[in-house]
Amino acid sequence: MSMYILLGTLTYNGQRMLRENANLLVDAIGDVNIPGTKVLGHYAVLGEYDFVMMVEANNNETVARLSLELGVRTGLHLETLPAIAVGVLTERAPKEREAETEAVEASPGEWRLPESDR
Repeated sequence: MSMYILLGTLTYNGQRMLRENANLLVDAIGDVNIPGTKVLGHYAVLGEYDFVMMVEANNNETVARLSLELGVRTGLHLETLPAIAVGVLTERAPKEREAETEAVEASPGEWRLPESDR
């Protein structure tokens, strides 16, 4: 499963709904059942966004369905961001490391900007 961050901002209608039901978001998360998704955590935050949710989902389409359903039920405008663990970005296959080492050894001390394809 992939990780996603959902950033939510209350719409005017969402503010009214939340005022009437302080548990609006918690209730909506409990009621929404989109197969292939799991809400790992949800937080009220200060700043540009009102709520942040961490979600695991099978794919983009599945998390989009969850985002749409939660938005309709809560009056949240949700921005959905795919998240990649930092460790995954720094892991490289051994062949990639060898190729990088060979390239560095072939031209020590020489560095150039890549040429554009103009």
